[in-house]
Amino acid sequence: MAPRKQIHLGVHFPGVNNTTVWSDPRSGSQIDFASFERLARRAEAAKLDFFFLAEGLRLREHKGQIHDLDVVGRPDTLPVLAALAAVTDRLGLAGTINTTFNEPWELARQFATLDLLSGGRAAWNLVTSSDAFTGENFRRGGFLPYEERYERAAELVAVARKLWDSWDDDAVIAHAGSGQFVRPGSVHEVRHEGKHFQVRGEFTTPRGPQGHPVLFQAGDSADGRDFAAATADVVFSAHSTFEAGQAFFTDVKGRLEAHGRGSEELLILPATTVVLGDSAQEAAERSRQIRLQQVPGPTAIAFLEQVWGRDLTDHDPEGPLPRIEPDVENLDITRGRVRHVKDPRTIAAAWRELADANGWSIRRLVIEVTSRGGFVGTATQVADAIDRHVQEDASDGFILVPHLTPGGLDDVLDQVVPLLQERGSFRTDYAGTTLRDHLGLTRPAPRATRSIADRALVG
Repeated sequence: MAPRKQIHLGVHFPGVNNTTVWSDPRSGSQIDFASFERLARRAEAAKLDFFFLAEGLRLREHKGQIHDLDVVGRPDTLPVLAALAAVTDRLGLAGTINTTFNEPWELARQFATLDLLSGGRAAWNLVTSSDAFTGENFRRGGFLPYEERYERAAELVAVARKLWDSWDDDAVIAHAGSGQFVRPGSVHEVRHEGKHFQVRGEFTTPRGPQGHPVLFQAGDSADGRDFAAATADVVFSAHSTFEAGQAFFTDVKGRLEAHGRGSEELLILPATTVVLGDSAQEAAERSRQIRLQQVPGPTAIAFLEQVWGRDLTDHDPEGPLPRIEPDVENLDITRGRVRHVKDPRTIAAAWRELADANGWSIRRLVIEVTSRGGFVGTATQVADAIDRHVQEDASDGFILVPHLTPGGLDDVLDQVVPLLQERGSFRTDYAGTTLRDHLGLTRPAPRATRSIADRALVG
């Protein structure tokens, strides 16, 4: 009998989101370090692969006011991950950093530093943005057209890899009592002349234990899928249902050959939620209550306003959908996020038909159309479903998203993970020390360019 495919699991600390139940009395702080530490320690105790931290670059606005789902005062991603490196030993540390409004040299150095400090546990989730509202926080503003965002991202990653590869693995020599020095000829000048970046010089940070930090990517468009196939180590997918997962898995893995890569070189890990109960009925009721908490009346109206482009506060969230047509010109009713649809009139008509056919109110419709699947059932049922997804090529594992911070995954870690371990589908202990070890990814070899003179680092 063939060995079981191993499941990969990460935990997601949500930020800008529509999943967190803020009103629940068990909901903790989104900004205190204790919350980050608690979730990371629990994930490491369960032997999970990594901790994943989302990030937003600007507080979103809806009708000129700060959007009610945003975290206010969220600490910067990389310092949080660096702090977590000090209180964990094996857990991977993944952070979302934008490729549109940042420069390759500084990002390469920041992630190389995190990889060094953590002993090889750094990961970078590459995201793009064509949003001029967000870009107003940056010197270049919203200069980048939508069609160029993956082009810039690909070039940025190429430059970062050149910088990471510019140090030989044996470059640093330690001398007792006299500090650390660079071996002659082991650091190489980087020269890059491209459309978006011009870089020339010597990188200041040695190669980390992983060679390159693990690269995550979350785009789902055709361009995003091609970018992932060419560049990423892990795809953070939104396709958590079995059939959609298999289709996405087949499509993205099928793109790898064109880039000279094998299927084992890219992992597909959808985001998913889990709701457990002592019976399937209890779990279903818990899931229903959570969705009601996640979509209160004002949130449902705000969601609909993003499609209609109109103020709909005079509508009852428990009443029928608006019969008025969307204002397709009001593109700025929500700022800081992409408007939900490019054809508001078509989607409004489809939603009216759906609501009329099922007798749904505005709130019920929003609950239904924003639900992304997930696992609901007893611990055994959920373990069976997760295992099936991996064994039958619907995913390589999952990124678990809690509805409560920081303790919303405790029951999953305590009940579901042990069942997966018992059937041999999930590790009982870490076999290596780096995130690449956990994910079964090979370590990239350095690619030398031009050498520079020997010089002291410390001493």
